[in-house]
Amino acid sequence: MEFGLEERGAGCFNEGAMSTISDQLTERMKAAIRSKDTVALNALRSLKAALTNARIEKGNLHAELGEHEEAAVVRRQIKQRDDAIEQFSKAGRTDLSEKEEAEKAVLSSFLPAEMTEEQIRAALEEVIAETGASSKKDMGRVMKAMQEKTGGRAPGRLLASLASARLA
Repeated sequence: MEFGLEERGAGCFNEGAMSTISDQLTERMKAAIRSKDTVALNALRSLKAALTNARIEKGNLHAELGEHEEAAVVRRQIKQRDDAIEQFSKAGRTDLSEKEEAEKAVLSSFLPAEMTEEQIRAALEEVIAETGASSKKDMGRVMKAMQEKTGGRAPGRLLASLASARLA
């Protein structure tokens, strides 16, 4: 993959308050075209289409998406790549699996860095203290608060497993 780290390493959350995923998308597409990086270009075109679809679902083509809504679209695109990687790996298609991995890396560069497990555990303890959760029946409340607190920087499966173990 020719899309250099200097071009894709900084995500929308790292470049300042006014920079959104949509703002970066066109510039990144131009860079991918100039460098003839077809894998990155395919991922970016797919993301652009998904963002357009999200705008249409919100109301109209010109509807503005918030930063968190755009990030949610990127996460869905990454999840699609994860599912495809799993299927291609099961089918023995490493070539397609590697292509999906490369696209996933391009898409991941739009998101903030994920929290470490230690950071997630610390946030979980804070949320449990704030909500007064004590058993599994409080899991929904804890998960909702954790999603808000982590701002999508923690994988949902990891959050659920840590919260479930802690509330057991």
